[in-house]
Amino acid sequence: MDGDGGTHNNKKVVDDSTTSTHIPTTTSTTATYTSHGRANSSATMGSNSRSTDMQSHCVEVHQVVLPPHKSSLKKLGARLKETFFPDDPLRQFKGQPTKRKWILGAQYVFPILQWAPHYTFNLFKSDVVSGLTIASLAIPQGISYAKLANLPPIVGLYSSFVPPLVYAVFGSSRDLAVGPVSIASLILGSMLRQEVSPTNDPVLFLQLAFTSTFFAGFFQASLGFFRLGFLIDFLSKAILIGFMAGAAIIVSLQQLKSLLGITHFTSQMGLVPVLSSVCHNTKEWSWQTILTGFCFLVLLLLARHVGIKRPKLFWISAGAPLASVILSTLIVFASKAHHHGISVIGKLQEGLNPPSWNMLLFHGAHLGLVIKTGFVTGIISLTEGIAVGRTFAALKDYRVDGNKEMMAIGLMNMVGSATSCYVTTGAFSRSAVNHNAGAKTAVSNIVMSITVMVTLLFLMPLFQYTPNLVLGAIIVTAVVGLIDIPAAFNIWKTDKFDFLVMICAFLGVLFISVQEGLAIAVGLSIFKILLQITRPRTVVLGSIPGSDIYRNVHHYKEAVGIPGFLILSIEAPINFANSMYLNERILRWIDEYEEEVDAKKHSNILYLILDLSAVSAIDTTGVTLIRDLRKAVEKKGIEAMLVNPLGEVLEKLQRAEETRDFAKPDNLYLTVGEAVASLSSSMKAQPPTVYDEEAQAVTCQK
Repeated sequence: MDGDGGTHNNKKVVDDSTTSTHIPTTTSTTATYTSHGRANSSATMGSNSRSTDMQSHCVEVHQVVLPPHKSSLKKLGARLKETFFPDDPLRQFKGQPTKRKWILGAQYVFPILQWAPHYTFNLFKSDVVSGLTIASLAIPQGISYAKLANLPPIVGLYSSFVPPLVYAVFGSSRDLAVGPVSIASLILGSMLRQEVSPTNDPVLFLQLAFTSTFFAGFFQASLGFFRLGFLIDFLSKAILIGFMAGAAIIVSLQQLKSLLGITHFTSQMGLVPVLSSVCHNTKEWSWQTILTGFCFLVLLLLARHVGIKRPKLFWISAGAPLASVILSTLIVFASKAHHHGISVIGKLQEGLNPPSWNMLLFHGAHLGLVIKTGFVTGIISLTEGIAVGRTFAALKDYRVDGNKEMMAIGLMNMVGSATSCYVTTGAFSRSAVNHNAGAKTAVSNIVMSITVMVTLLFLMPLFQYTPNLVLGAIIVTAVVGLIDIPAAFNIWKTDKFDFLVMICAFLGVLFISVQEGLAIAVGLSIFKILLQITRPRTVVLGSIPGSDIYRNVHHYKEAVGIPGFLILSIEAPINFANSMYLNERILRWIDEYEEEVDAKKHSNILYLILDLSAVSAIDTTGVTLIRDLRKAVEKKGIEAMLVNPLGEVLEKLQRAEETRDFAKPDNLYLTVGEAVASLSSSMKAQPPTVYDEEAQAVTCQK
């Protein structure tokens, strides 16, 4: 800088005695501006300040300094830690004796060891009540969801027995109730049915279902083990709301087969094929099935409504599915309705889960299908399970470890695939019942599992006459809650692009397919991210009257530009994807300013100030952008200055040969206010111009 400034303790003190009319001031007395933007009395400047005439002051300009030196290896380590270990799971081991470290390590791997030593009888009583309550819901839902996945109904009960036991050992949520869920069942069944028919080749279909479950668990556990949980964040809230709503409608329409008594029903999942199948098979409609089915559907919906409106009566909505199964079974058995057009489940196999590791297929023509199915169902079920766990953890003020949850759910599915289970996770409806029933620990899952075990061993003959229509009514009641209209309306009010993504997911699931609708929505979300990266915001800053604060002139109406200065803020990292855009956009800002100068006879741009406070990173292409931009503006007679380049950005600018001269102290400032004050002081030797008149007007406004 060419003013009368000097350096003192990494600060430049600039005499602004002749330019008090050029820049806005926050006070008419002498002031020193500290790094926190606070004004101290002129006495703090000592011999470094000079008394001036009326309205004069000295501005202390702080130097921009490099961050403490770190080796490249340390920087890489810090970056990897922040990427993969943001929660710093090893901090609990610091300063602990060896024995304590072993105990903490065992508790980290097996969360059950954290609470089991302190378990009491009072906790057990609460867990027994909640476990029996969710078992009454899990048994009918397990049978229903297995049929939704085109699997034998008994597989749904198997999947409600082994996975909860595994989760109780490895899971960290106290409220998550584990078992089959509707969306994962729908996706699994629809994807596998594209290549294999569950009716023509049921054994192969079952093998593919178990193998897909293994791969789903493998992907889930891998994401947790390698700390890659951030990948599931690509399924945004908008995507999930649209996807769940579309899937809920498809699942509900699929149940028209059971509720109407149709025998020949389409195997496709789209809205049009399902409605077409319903309309073209009116001759197969059974009035007995329709009457009975819709009576139970209304009963279940009323019970659900009571549970929502009065949470203390949760047991009504929780027990309604099992009560409906028992009542409908008794009606069918007593009236011999299965001889009059009402289809029933039929005889179910008794006994515990048979081993199925010999049914896993890791070769053959369908390997690609099971890997794809496992990946999609694994990601969807993992997202749902973690979201449900975190929701109830927030209500009870405890923490759920996302990576441990991924490993727990993954191990649960891998073990399940070897014990005749298909994809399971934490269901929201079941977990809500578990929470409302007063669950204290994961023992509620163990109690549920034991109840299912007793059912498998002794009660299976009782389900022989259970009508399929009541299973369809149970499924419809369960998925209705997935249609979240208030959340969709809130997204519309908040972010129109997110609403578009949500609608694409919704319509894609309805009219194309479940997986393709999801893929379209994810693609749109990634496009949005890429758009934000490649087209970052650049805004013009102006001074807020009565302060040294600079803000977006298009946001704050009171913010005014400083004559002779074009102050721009770049609000994103600078990289190869957006460098060309930033170069063109900044030059366009300059052209627009000059056009305004010609029209209003304002002063020309003397300084271009780039505020880099929001630029968290820069690559080599971005460094080249800074160099090219400086050359371009110098040709126009404009000096470019940088404000507050962050540590990594400043280091790279000073290392690069093309920007080393530019990244010198005279071109760097800590704040926009200091830059404007310092640069204005360098113009004090110039004769009065139109610039001075405009600046005086700005000062008067302030």
